[in-house]
Formats: sequence, C-alpha cells, structure tokens
Amino acid sequence: MTTSQDDGNMIDEIACFDLTKELSDSKSKKPWSAGHYAKTLFKKDDFRTVLIAMEPKSRMKEHHADGTLSIQVLQGQINVSAHGKTQSLTSGNLLTLSASIPHEVEAVEDSAFLLTISWPSNSELLEMKHRGYGT
Repeated sequence: MTTSQDDGNMIDEIACFDLTKELSDSKSKKPWSAGHYAKTLFKKDDFRTVLIAMEPKSRMKEHHADGTLSIQVLQGQINVSAHGKTQSLTSGNLLTLSASIPHEVEAVEDSAFLLTISWPSNSELLEMKHRGYGT
C-alpha cells in the first residue's frame, strides 16, 4: 500500500503492486458504468501508472494525454487507433505514443492494460503548443 498526500501524489519512493490482486479487485467492482474501470496505482508530478480493465466492445473515445505514454497489455486484446491507423494489441504487447497524440481504445475481449504517462511539469504544460486538440 502506498501513502499519498492530499493531492494524490505518492510519498513513497518505492512502491510494489500485485497486479493479479488489483485485477481481481477491479472485477469485484462490476458493473462498470462505461464498460471499463481505471485505477491510478502510482502518481507523482511527472509520472502516472494507471491500471485499466475493459469489457468486450467497450470504447474509450478519442482523447489525448499531454505526456508521452505507453500501453502494456496484460490480458485480452485491445485496438488502439491513432493517426488513421489501428494497432491490434494482445497480452505481452507494448505501444508507445508521443505527447498530445489523439487516440482511442476499444476492447475486443475482456482486457486489461497498464497505462504509463510521463507527465510534463506545469511550466512545460503551459509552454506546449496546443496542437489543435482538446482543452
């Protein structure tokens, strides 16, 4: 168990997670209103790790992150669409995206993945070009 400040940022310098237990926990919280479940496992000013579980055919509509990200599939199969291309990812696959790239995620079957984001600092966020997407 990690300890956090009031803003959700973790205090611990080292944290270990039992992903099997976390996934089991996520299933106990069904039904998921949007067909998916997300839990931030670790958060620092410059880093996020989020466990996401999705039911078949559920979709995370087009969105973006302001930091470089990776998607590591733990189980199942998801499709990630970006720049007009769709990547089909299965257990053991890893996809990376540069900052601010619009993308969407759809589950083909019961799936789970780790989303990791290298978050820019507040000053870097203010300096980023908007790239014409999102707010």
